[in-house]
Amino acid sequence: MEVGLRDRVLAAVRARRAVDERERRSLAEVVDAFGRLTDPFDRHADPVHVTGSGLIVGRRGIVLLRHRRLGIWVQPGGHLDAGETPWAAARRESAEETGLTVELADVRADGVPTLAHVDVHPGGRGHTHLDLRYLLHAAGDSDPRPPAGESQEVGWFAWPAAIERADPAMVGVLAALAAAQQTNLRS
Repeated sequence: MEVGLRDRVLAAVRARRAVDERERRSLAEVVDAFGRLTDPFDRHADPVHVTGSGLIVGRRGIVLLRHRRLGIWVQPGGHLDAGETPWAAARRESAEETGLTVELADVRADGVPTLAHVDVHPGGRGHTHLDLRYLLHAAGDSDPRPPAGESQEVGWFAWPAAIERADPAMVGVLAALAAAQQTNLRS
C-alpha cells in the first residue's frame, strides 16, 4: 500500500461536499470506518472495505452499465487489487468493464484525484462497500465494447436518460454532474 494513502484518502473524503443526504451519511460512515478498520483497502481484512468506481463523462453524457448480479444501472467499479489506490482501481475497473480508454480528471496538487461522489452500500456476501467514485474522461466518443464475462448492457446515456434509468442512489450526483457540464458548455 502506498505510504500515507490512508491519510490522503481520508483528507479527500473530509474535503468532499455532499450532493444529498445519502452522501452526507456515507461520508460520515467512511470517516468512522477509517477510524476503526485495520486496513480499509483490503477486502479480505474486514467485511467493510473500500471500492473504487469511475463516473465516465464525455460529450455524449455518462457511461452506465447494468450490474449483472443486481440488475440495476450504475457506474463501473469494483474491488481494489493488493497495493492499489482507490482511484487506480476506479480507472482499471472502468476500462475493464467498458472497453474504453479512460483517464482521471481533476487530480489535486497532492496527486489524489478529487472525489466525485461517495456512497456506502451493501456488497455481496455480507460485505459493506465504502465506494469512492472518481470522475473519468473517455478518450474520444467511441461506444463501449466490454469484453466477454463483463456486463454487455453498457452505453452512453444523455443526462436526462441517465437520471431516469440509474439506480436512485445515483440521482444526486448525476444531477450535479449534468448541471456542471451544462455550465461548462456555456463558458
